[in-house]
Amino acid sequence: MGKPEIKLAGIADVKFGEGVKVTGPSNLYGCEIGDDTRIGPFVEIQKGATIGKRCKVQSHAFVCELVTIGDDCFISHGVMFVNDKFVKGRPAGGDKSLWGATKIGDRVSIGSNATILPVTICGGAVIGAGAVVTKDITKPGVYAGNPARRIKDLP
Repeated sequence: MGKPEIKLAGIADVKFGEGVKVTGPSNLYGCEIGDDTRIGPFVEIQKGATIGKRCKVQSHAFVCELVTIGDDCFISHGVMFVNDKFVKGRPAGGDKSLWGATKIGDRVSIGSNATILPVTICGGAVIGAGAVVTKDITKPGVYAGNPARRIKDLP
């Protein structure tokens, strides 16, 4: 019987800004976290992801490779970012050329258990709890549903 390779959650090769607070256990590796950002427990932020300044990332959030989050954002509990759109009808596996990037603007709030596919979300948007964002959001407002759609304008 073989022996498994065991990798423990932890923090490795992270570029931290000033005043960052991380509550463990968390799994952060190869990413960048901006000044005064707070990371809750049970969060995974993968290599190449960037979190801006003064953000809050709540527990059980998953931020995968190719995700950039702007400044002053709120990522609520259980938010999942996805970089693989299953363009061939199955997971891309190691073929990162099939992955897509996600860019979140400044002052974006994302509600609990939302799923964010590879998209761009403009600054000032609010994504409702449980929403599934499948297309770019180019106008500030409140977005909810599956797929997410604008349900309210914001001033």
